[in-house]
Amino acid sequence: MEQFFIIEAIGAALLGIVLGSFINALSFRYGTGVGLGGRSRCMHCRHTLKALDLVPILSYLYLGGKCRYCGSKIALQYPLVEFAGGVLSLAAFILNPAIPAYALALLMWMTLLFAVVYDLRHLSLPIPALWIVGTSGLFSTFVSCGASGFCAIAAPSALALLAGPLVASPLLLFSAVSGGRLMGWGDGLLVIGLGWFVGITAGFTALCFAFWSGAVVGLALIGMSRLAAQRKRRSKGHASGKGAHGFTMVSEIPFAPFLLFGFAVVYFFRIDLFSILLV
Repeated sequence: MEQFFIIEAIGAALLGIVLGSFINALSFRYGTGVGLGGRSRCMHCRHTLKALDLVPILSYLYLGGKCRYCGSKIALQYPLVEFAGGVLSLAAFILNPAIPAYALALLMWMTLLFAVVYDLRHLSLPIPALWIVGTSGLFSTFVSCGASGFCAIAAPSALALLAGPLVASPLLLFSAVSGGRLMGWGDGLLVIGLGWFVGITAGFTALCFAFWSGAVVGLALIGMSRLAAQRKRRSKGHASGKGAHGFTMVSEIPFAPFLLFGFAVVYFFRIDLFSILLV
């Protein structure tokens, strides 16, 4: 039985890696009018890639992170997203060995991973990802799976149904007050589904981790930007601060990666700072 579980876990990790590879392709092609069909090509020389060039993670390592045909660097995004997909899928399977629960969790985390990758590249969240996360999150409130692997459909409590809108309310309030300037509407809409997925107290815990990590990274980027600007001014021998382009307090930083971090910490490590409120 234990050996069978290990085999299934390896399969879940490999599935996640393959899905990560698909997410990479989708993040580059979605919204461009280019379909997912056709052969993959190098982004620089446009040479058609062979099967050995497309093995997730392994091809990147074997080729040394460079195109076989033109020698240009391959974006680090490819192996990182593939690896993240494998880790998320494996972790989701370990927590949800029942196939229906695992499938639902896999759909949520792979969609969230795609949303994060797309947000990092385009500073916007794809609408289909918001719909999938929202629908899946709402559906998860109706599904109850036991340790035996048996899953049943049950009517959720009123609090479970309110979890999504309540957890998302701070982000939606930021968007409403600022007219979308302090925070885009997509982040709040994404959190509605995630709130349904993890519950109200865990959802607010996830938001705390998201804001805390976002603040740390934001301040670090601002600090590094100022240090770089100071070195640049010294090297040029003038004190003007307007020539440096870097991060400031009003710079636009994607928030979806911090949401993924916060909800991953809560979901996979079962951390809930506010659970005592419902005892």
